[in-house]
Amino acid sequence: MQVILREDVPHLGEVGEVVTVKAGYARNYLLPRGLAIMANARQLKRLEHEHRVIEARVAKARAGAEGEAAKLSRVELRIEKAAGENDKLFGSVTAMEIEALLRERGFEVDRRKILLDENIKQLGDFEVDIKLHRDVKATIIVRVVPRDDGEAAAE
Repeated sequence: MQVILREDVPHLGEVGEVVTVKAGYARNYLLPRGLAIMANARQLKRLEHEHRVIEARVAKARAGAEGEAAKLSRVELRIEKAAGENDKLFGSVTAMEIEALLRERGFEVDRRKILLDENIKQLGDFEVDIKLHRDVKATIIVRVVPRDDGEAAAE
């Protein structure tokens, strides 16, 4: 069954593409969620017109993402964590924590767009990429420092 994608679908295609999928996937997932429409002669003609509209929408989204990336690139997050020997953390810094800290600073970023290969488990400075658009990524600095648990105050 051929469908026209109305939104980017991971591992399937991008906006405006005509793709072939199994009928059940189209009927039960893509069509009800508005991610795609049936590809018939009328829709294909309409697609030509919508292609220009979609390109304009993607360009606008990209411009917004580039502006957001410029703001995010200046962000440096400081996270205090308890650490043991060799600067190894008790626990780790996760994408969920980074998302919460960004939200506190006024940035709405979905944690699935925070590109961490694995959680941060050491003290130090780390560059973390955030995917804002299919072509736009921002890099923030996450500085993990040891938590001061009052040890200095006891001295």
